[in-house]
Order: sequence, then C-alpha cells, then structure tokens
Amino acid sequence: MDPIIILGTGLAGYTVAREFRKYDSSTPLLFVTQDDGCAYSKPMLSNALSMKKSATALVNFDALAMEKQLNATILTQRSVESIDLLRSEIVVSVCSERLRYSQLVMALGAEPRRMVLAGSGAADILSVNDLRDYARFRAALEGCRSVAILGAGLIGCEFANDLAVAGYAVAVIDPAGSPLSRLVPQEMGAAFADGLRRHGVRFHLGRTPVAVELRTEGYQIMLEDGGLIEADLVVSAIGLMPRMGLAKAAGMETGFGIRTDNMCRTSAPGVYALGDCAEIDGRVQPYVLPIMHAARALARTLSGTPTPVAFPVMPVSVKTPALPAVVVAPPDSRGVWTVEPPLLQSLRAVCRDRDSGRTTGFSLMGSEAIKGKGALLQEMG
Repeated sequence: MDPIIILGTGLAGYTVAREFRKYDSSTPLLFVTQDDGCAYSKPMLSNALSMKKSATALVNFDALAMEKQLNATILTQRSVESIDLLRSEIVVSVCSERLRYSQLVMALGAEPRRMVLAGSGAADILSVNDLRDYARFRAALEGCRSVAILGAGLIGCEFANDLAVAGYAVAVIDPAGSPLSRLVPQEMGAAFADGLRRHGVRFHLGRTPVAVELRTEGYQIMLEDGGLIEADLVVSAIGLMPRMGLAKAAGMETGFGIRTDNMCRTSAPGVYALGDCAEIDGRVQPYVLPIMHAARALARTLSGTPTPVAFPVMPVSVKTPALPAVVVAPPDSRGVWTVEPPLLQSLRAVCRDRDSGRTTGFSLMGSEAIKGKGALLQEMG
C-alpha cells in the first residue's frame, strides 16, 4: 500500500497525522522534512528568551519519538525536488529518489519575507522562523547589548517585549504609523506602543530603513529620512511568505498561498495543503487555531469521510506581558471601529459592520479588558 506522504513536520503536519491516527491506525504515513523532525511549539520562539530557554530546551520530542507516537516513517534533512502528479510521486533529494503516494499533504510552512536593503551589513540580518533560526539568534546575542527589530507587527512586538524583559535595549522600526497596524485601529496601536515603551522599547514609526552598514562594533541602520540607528544586532520580522514553489512547479493553482477549497483540496487530485503555506477557501491564516481546525477536518477527509473545515471566530493572542492583547481582525474593510476610553490601563475597541451593526472584530489590551473576550466571542456567534 502506498503511504500518505506529508511534507513538513511542523504543527500542521504533525497535527494532521495525530488526528488521522484517531481514525486509521494502519495506513502507512511517511513524512519528508528539510529539518531534523523535532516537535516543538513554534509560537514560543518569540518569548523563549526571557524564560532563558535554549533551542534544545524547546524541543518536546525528537523525530524518533514522533515516529513511535504516530506509527510513521520520518525522513529528515531531505528536500523535495519536484512532484510528479501523473505518477503520484515526489522526487526527493539524495540521488533523486522517487516515492509514490496514495495521498499527498503539503504542510510546508512559510519563509520569512526579506527586506531589500543596501549596505555591508544587510546580509547579516537575522530572521527567526524555526528552531535552527532561534539557535543562531541565541548565539548571535552573546555579547550584545542592543537589538534593532525591523517590523512592528505581531512577531516583531513579541520579540521586542521578550528582548526588553531579558535586559536588552530594543529599537523597533516600521514604516507604519503604529504597531500591529494590520490587526488593530491606530488608536489601539498607539496605546500598545506606549505599553511597550514603559518597558524600555523604543519605537521608530513612520520610518523606513534603506541600508544596514557593518561597523567595527555592531551595525548602523540608515533610514529614508536620513536618521541613523545603532544596534549590536538586527532582526527582521516583517512577515512570512507561504512556500509555494513546489506547487507552482507542479502546475497547481496558487494565489496568496497554495489554493485549496474548504476541504483543503488543491487543484491537483489527491493533493492537499494546510498551514502557513495554504490559502484555504480564499484565506491564508498563519495562526495556531486555524491550523488545528484545518488539521482535524483534513484528517477525517484523508480517512475517507470528506469533511469541510468550519472555522469559528478565532482570537489571536499577542504574547506581550507589558500589555497583553487579544485581537479578532475583521474579515474586510466594511467595519467601523469604536475605541472606548481607557480604564485602568485597559483598552477596548470593537469593530461593527457599517450596514448591519453586527460585531465583526475586536481588540482588547490589558488584563482587565481581556476578561471580556468571552462575551464578545459569544456576541459574534
């Protein structure tokens, strides 16, 4: 019997396998991964430093343990060169080995976006997207006192908070006028910035980096407006790009990600996609909760019961103890935000549809405000 092949051993790949084993204990499962196959919590990468966690300490299970848990075979340190849809085969590095599949699951994740910058230090900019990146990041921090972060989105702000708590001087640079600009209204973003400033984070908002120069000690970041920022280390956190190269080369439909319907089916028969690489029913949702829901539905589909993904309202938690936040971003631009006056360092904003008045999103900041999450989720249905 040809195996179900899963490409990737991140949260998406391992979760769909774990859920699949609830329905089918015997069909062969084969993983192919570019890394070592260790299972770990990727969201912890952005707040592990202040907890003094090394890369090794973040590992929950190694590949051998996962093989036993899932009754699977895991091929580590292998890259997939191509997918042969006509033969239902993948071509794997190491002598271009060809492996047949009965069904193929693409759980390839995403790559960090790269900012095109000039300067002798641009090639040294770090991104932290997996365990190996985190290990390099921890090693690079040795002897550093200051860190500049490019990007004031969710991950950039989480790293900024974590680094500040760990005792580093942190500067965050972003062309947007406020942090979390894709998730919350500007007033909430400004209040969020104030919360992190109280813990020592310096924001350079509405400013665009153009070059990073290597200096005798550290780096100098040159801004479009002529400003200069000095730092011992530069980290980029400007977002992710779904890994779509294999799918494109095989002729599958792609958009913002590998396009699938609401059952994670790609345009190629017998091939599925989920996680950060996938655009499921028109949306890329690179967060834990959507991945878990997609994995549970896809596991049933793979086991013979076609099951569409039913995404509930899924809040996103921003792991910034300086000012913890929970956000549900509205699905479109039809909403109108109402920002309520701050109360005891807690802030609340609600987005409602301009025609129906229905609640379509919210932003809660501060421990007191977050207590109202349940009522708002219930209100959204």
